This record gives sequence, structure tokens and C-alpha cells, in this order.
Amino acid sequence: MFTEARLYSPVIRGHDGDVTVHLSDEHPGVRDPEYRARRNAIAALALGHAPGTPVPHIDYTPDEQRVWQIVSAELARRHRRYACAEILDAAVRLALPVDHIPQLDEVSAALEPLTGFRYVPAAGLVPLREFFGSFADRTFHATQYIRHHSAPLYTPEPDAVHEVIGHANQLASPRFAAVYAAVGAAVTRLTTETALRFLANVFWFSMEFGVLREHGEVRCYGAGLLSSYGEIAEFRHAELRPLDLAAMGTATYDITRYQPVLYCAESIAEIEEAIGGFFAEMDDETPLRLRAGLEGGSAA
Repeated sequence: MFTEARLYSPVIRGHDGDVTVHLSDEHPGVRDPEYRARRNAIAALALGHAPGTPVPHIDYTPDEQRVWQIVSAELARRHRRYACAEILDAAVRLALPVDHIPQLDEVSAALEPLTGFRYVPAAGLVPLREFFGSFADRTFHATQYIRHHSAPLYTPEPDAVHEVIGHANQLASPRFAAVYAAVGAAVTRLTTETALRFLANVFWFSMEFGVLREHGEVRCYGAGLLSSYGEIAEFRHAELRPLDLAAMGTATYDITRYQPVLYCAESIAEIEEAIGGFFAEMDDETPLRLRAGLEGGSAA
């Protein structure tokens, strides 16, 4: 099941108005008071952002800029080896900077002419309905903090690398952006938490951790793989299964480990037809119909 709350460090606003990001004991920056203060300050800016107002500008430190420079260069090398052609072509059009962390309005300025998507700030976890529902307006909620400098190629939570190098390179593709928009439209039709979580699970196994076959190789398109220096080099060792919406929507998984099972499309066209088509038609009854089909197939 999709356990999105475990992906983010909890952000709490106290009675005095102070904002605190609660890092786990295993977080690389948990014992760095400067980093913790930095995270609190960036979260406070996001919490204070009002819709329709300018996105908060983050004055990134030299350490933070070096992290971006290291990880963006290393991921670019791995994308050339492991990412699918649609992502590589979209990345060329988007042309993210490698010498500095782009501000969210900088990402939006590059992205909007391509697919109409724009970025808005998030302090941490955004509720499922708000996060996925915003795709209907071609809006993506993104964190602005970056991982700790002691471990530039690792993060236990989504950071600017994941949000931008992972998702923005997807969103720069009109074909993938259309799938995101279909997700947003689906959320407007859903009233039950069961259906919403089923949608989130299918999104996880497609737009976050999706792979496909291309020119005789398995390549990735999921943002979770595109932004993970370690997992992008290991995903071909996973058990690859064909797209199966009922299984994808009900699977359990451990977000703290490399995914042992991935669902592999045969082409971009299959992603558009199967995944995009699912989101385009999904309603509250869809999970029940798919589960009934899955159980009926098992019984047969």
C-alpha cells in the first residue's frame, strides 16, 4: 500500500509559530544543527507561501550547490545509460542547470512552454488528494530543500533532486505530462479513500518506478528511478512483470529498499494506453472491478 507519510520528515508548526522538521535518527543530517536549522527555515517559507504569490526564493549555500553539481552530473551519466529515449529527449528540451540548484520559478519558466506544468513549494508531505488533484491544473507541489552534503548521492526522503531531476524531466514530455493531467482529472471524480490509494499505488509503480522495453533493453522512466543514483543502476535486477493494474493497485512494498518487483511496459504507447487510459477512466468503482477480475482470474 502507498504509505506516503513515511516518505517525508514530519513538519510541525508549534504554538509559538516556529516550524520544526523532524528528521529520523538515521537521517545523514540529524546531528548537524546547521542543517536542521536550514531545513526548518526552508519549510517555514513554504508554509508561509500563499497561492498566486511569488514562489519563495531560496538562497542556497555553497555546500548545497556542490551537492546539486555532484548529483546532477552523476545522474546525467546514468540517465544516458539507463533512461528511456522519451526522458532523454525531454531532458534536452528542459535543459536543467547543472551548475546551480534551480529555483522553482526557474523550473516553471522552462517547463510551462513545453507542457504547461508549473511548480509550487511544499514544506514536506502534501495530502494525497491535494497533491495528485493539482495535476489537473498542471501544478506540481515540490520541496525546495536538498539532501545533506555528507551523502550527496543518497537521500532518505524526496528532495529538490527528486522533485526536479526526477519529476520535471518527466513533465517536460508532453506524453508523460498528459498522464499526469489524467491523474489529476481522476482525483476530481474520486470520493473514497480506497480509490484514492489505489490510484496512488498505480502511480507509484508507473510514474515513480516505471520501466519499459526499448531497443532490446529495459530502460526506466519513473521519477523515483531517475533521481536515485543507486537504484537506477540496479533496477534491471528486479523481478520484471507485465503491466497489471489490479496487481499494481493492491501491491505492498517497502519504500526504504530498492523495489524488488517492477512493472514493465513494452513501449511508451502501452504506458499511454494502459496507464493513461486507466487514469482517464478511473472512478470509485474501478478498484472493485479490477480486484474482481483479478480474483476471478486466480479462481480460473
